Amino acid sequence: MNQRRLLQLTIAIACLVPLLIGGKGVLSGPGFLGHPPVVPRDLDSHFRYVSGIFLGVGIAFATCIPRIEVRGARFRLLGSLVIAGGLARLLSLIMVGAPSRGHLIGLAMELGVVPMLMLWQARVARRRW
Repeated sequence: MNQRRLLQLTIAIACLVPLLIGGKGVLSGPGFLGHPPVVPRDLDSHFRYVSGIFLGVGIAFATCIPRIEVRGARFRLLGSLVIAGGLARLLSLIMVGAPSRGHLIGLAMELGVVPMLMLWQARVARRRW
């Protein structure tokens, strides 16, 4: 399998996280994380809003897959948004303490996997020319 196809497959698999988790957050609110079924309305509203953004980012990443070698600008913008979110999550970890395992895995993806995918995409794009 060539690098382009392997990158496309890897991104497709990684996109499942924001698509599934974002979609579940939009539909279920914070309850799916094990919180009480009733939370303050403002928290529910904000959680669903952020989940919608997460879902949208997943969809936007998925649109990069077919022509990944020429979607560098979009891919970098989306990756930068995810890294910014990861930095905010890291700040929470430092200020408030460690979140649950799922959120720690998210942090690893945001500050580890996504930057590596960005570098990989740039490499595939360079090889195209």
